[in-house]
Amino acid sequence: MPDAHTGYVAPIGSVIKTSKVIVPAWVGYDIGCGMIAIKISSDINEQKIIQEKAQPLFDQVNSDIPMGVGRYNKQNDQVYLIDEMEIEVKKLKDATSYKALCDRVYHKSRPNLGTLGSGNHFIEILISNDETWLVIHSGSRGVGHHIATYFMKATSGLKEGFEETFPIEDPILRNEYMIFQKYCLEFALLNRMSMAIKVEKAIYKVAGITYNTIQNLWTNKNHNHCIELGNDLFLHRKGATSSDKNERGIIPANMKDGCLLVEGLGNPDFLNSSSHGAGRVMSRKQAREHIMLSSFKEAMQGIVATVHTKIIDESPFAYKNITEVMTLQKDSVKVLKHLKPIINWKGF
Repeated sequence: MPDAHTGYVAPIGSVIKTSKVIVPAWVGYDIGCGMIAIKISSDINEQKIIQEKAQPLFDQVNSDIPMGVGRYNKQNDQVYLIDEMEIEVKKLKDATSYKALCDRVYHKSRPNLGTLGSGNHFIEILISNDETWLVIHSGSRGVGHHIATYFMKATSGLKEGFEETFPIEDPILRNEYMIFQKYCLEFALLNRMSMAIKVEKAIYKVAGITYNTIQNLWTNKNHNHCIELGNDLFLHRKGATSSDKNERGIIPANMKDGCLLVEGLGNPDFLNSSSHGAGRVMSRKQAREHIMLSSFKEAMQGIVATVHTKIIDESPFAYKNITEVMTLQKDSVKVLKHLKPIINWKGF
């Protein structure tokens, strides 16, 4: 994909088709990482209210949603979609023979549901003309990390150095990976929706604006997964998003330039896929060494956001030019809207 950059084994921003084998490292740790977009409002007056209340709204969401490394739900926290999560756990229990792993996954699920994480994950409120939107980028958190680690170790037979191209050739192990991955993909969808509902509640509390997250959902989709195409063919996407004909998608640029809402063209030359973002032009280490906090702050003027030395590797300068990236995939997706951020949340 045009946003591709170095990752362990497979590049981040790659799509790989295989016959008869699955490679867990080609999906990665954050199984089900992806994007959700919800239209908040088409009312310019409501948009102005949200802009006026941007700082207290930023503070409210920061308080309501656990964000960052090691931040999970506490026992007394309000967590949305627990019942829906329990339904998916029941499906997992019925499908798997790995009961001990299933129990560990279950105990990790509630603390992780409705939490953001760190790195390139974000929550944004954005605008386009009179419209106001919510976009969230997050995945399966500690649930997916645990499952990915388990199967990479089981496949390789190693306790160290297991993050390599070790294909699952054993049909039983392959089947179990797909069963647990399916749970992760569903959990990731619920995780983003759970956070979106919290943002809905925060907007009502701070700005007095009402809308329905589920009714206003534009898309909610994963971009780290392995799907079965049939006839023992598998498609791995590691930081790439499905772009079937007329399929809705979201491609984020960076903290300053917002997100693009796109529609897939179903191009087989791209394996019916597109980028999952702009892609890094600097490694995290390079960004921390070369980007100044003052430049970061200047670039983010006019946006209420998390601007901190701890996330300087997520500043706009660390990413490729989104216009160039989109030009390279004009035969895979077409742009419907460009949303510009007014509030951005990051965890660290």
